[in-house]
Amino acid sequence: MSRPRSDAAGSATAEPVEGTLRPADHADAADDPRDASAGSAADGPALGVVGWMRWGWRQLTSMRTALVLLLLLAIAAVPGSLVPQRSADPNGVTQYFQNNPDLAPVLDNLSMFDVYTSPWFSAIYILLFVSLVGCIIPRTRHHYKALRAKPPRTPARLGRLEAYRSETLEYADDADAAAAASGAIEVARQQLKKAGYRVERYDTRTALSVSGERGYLRETGNLVFHASLVGVLLAVGIGGGLTYTGQTVIIEGRTWVNTLLDYTSFNPGRFVDEETALAPYSLTLDRFDVTYQPLGSQGQGQAGDFVANLTTQLAGGEPVTGEVRVNQPLEMAGDRIYLMGNGYAPTLTIRDAEGDVIFSESVPFLPQDTNMTSLGVVKVPDGLDEQLGLVGFFYPTQVMRQDGAFASAYPALTNPVVTLDVYEGDLGIDGGVPRSVYTLDTSEMDKLTGRGTDVESIELAPGETADLPGGRGTVTFENEATDAAGGYDGSVKRYVSLSIHRDAAATWVLLFAVLATAGLLAGLFVPRRRMWVKATTRGDAVELEYAGLARGEDPALAAAVEQFAQRHLASLAHAPANSEEPPPGGRTRPDVD
Repeated sequence: MSRPRSDAAGSATAEPVEGTLRPADHADAADDPRDASAGSAADGPALGVVGWMRWGWRQLTSMRTALVLLLLLAIAAVPGSLVPQRSADPNGVTQYFQNNPDLAPVLDNLSMFDVYTSPWFSAIYILLFVSLVGCIIPRTRHHYKALRAKPPRTPARLGRLEAYRSETLEYADDADAAAAASGAIEVARQQLKKAGYRVERYDTRTALSVSGERGYLRETGNLVFHASLVGVLLAVGIGGGLTYTGQTVIIEGRTWVNTLLDYTSFNPGRFVDEETALAPYSLTLDRFDVTYQPLGSQGQGQAGDFVANLTTQLAGGEPVTGEVRVNQPLEMAGDRIYLMGNGYAPTLTIRDAEGDVIFSESVPFLPQDTNMTSLGVVKVPDGLDEQLGLVGFFYPTQVMRQDGAFASAYPALTNPVVTLDVYEGDLGIDGGVPRSVYTLDTSEMDKLTGRGTDVESIELAPGETADLPGGRGTVTFENEATDAAGGYDGSVKRYVSLSIHRDAAATWVLLFAVLATAGLLAGLFVPRRRMWVKATTRGDAVELEYAGLARGEDPALAAAVEQFAQRHLASLAHAPANSEEPPPGGRTRPDVD
């Protein structure tokens, strides 16, 4: 048998005697003959499949892994801001393929133009979601149990704690001291409770004490923060499936209707029903206003303001005027309409050899530089013996550079000129393969004018007409407006590029972001503390001990203990003499221990 004894710390241990039976896993030395066949502890048993799965789950659901995945998600989103995305800027993707014919296919194979729907981005997204959920559920369960548990018992030796203070109060006799000790602890309990502590009183034969604990809002804030991150992930994932984005181009004086046929590109979420998701409304571009810094001034040519003046109308409603500015979208039937770009749309008319009009449209020209040098394409599939294509440049203020090439010196209309190169052949639109209206595939066409031919490019000012080569007809740059004398007043139609966006998750993302911020602030600034007040009666004196303990860093803990002790002692000094348990009793004087 073994008999109990007390060590220096006051704990009971078992002192072995001869013939004592020890546990089977006890070893006195590494060379114990009983463990000769057990192998070394480092070898350990094999984990097996289940063991490895548990190990992997613990690694995945650790907070360190969640932070690493969150960082990876942020890094994985970077390519989405470096290259155009099909969901937001399909025309930009097309232009990127033209400008980088060797690099673009490689990036496309890596899903760089569809970053947020790519397999690798989705994998990080899902792993982060699982990791956060795996972190939150056990922590929430543990936190719930902690909230329901009583504050810990008062330690036997409060003086060992870093934040500590004691006071000794003397009374007339032992009975007054005992009553004062009980009253002091009751006053401390009430004050701690009023200060937001969860309190519990623990009385023993030798001492009376109260234990207080506060700061559970810190852990609650941490859980709210991580749960809000899960909410953001769910809102983005599910809301993304209910979101759609479309692009369209509207020329001045024309009306656009919110139907699939009027979109130049449309990217719906996987849960969007294209037949019912689009609200019926229309937009008419009345006028596009833009101001530029005047010639000769500092920063000449820089745009000062863009305003698209629209007339909007819901189905069955009255027309309403509205404006769209950069970073100031227009709200329409739950959609947000953003101004993405603008440019010029010269009106070109093409007639055949007999003078019949076979094409007459305002053609959007895409700006190529800050001075609005713009590139445009005209496709004439019918009306002539062969299909015709024209590639043109529009110069709002045409000048000639030293190398003999044309350029635009200013983005406003001061000397507008359009130049055209003519191609004849197969436009490539009869095979059913979609083609961009802003590009011309000349692989199956013959060039009739411009560099590499014997015919110069066609050059037109507003109101002028030129012959197409080979007697094929004529092309006219229409004079859009005239002044009172019948002359050109400097007008060429403008167009705007609009993005129509519906984000079903925006409200939920905002809500969870606010909750995450509130939880983060609570987790950072709410201290987790425990406070004890202990009263020990020693004859006709009462020793009051105050101590605090923080979970984590809390530089204000000592000051908090000191302030509470002063407040508690002050309340004892002013306690009413006729109270049920008058704490001061027959106190004669406080004596600092």
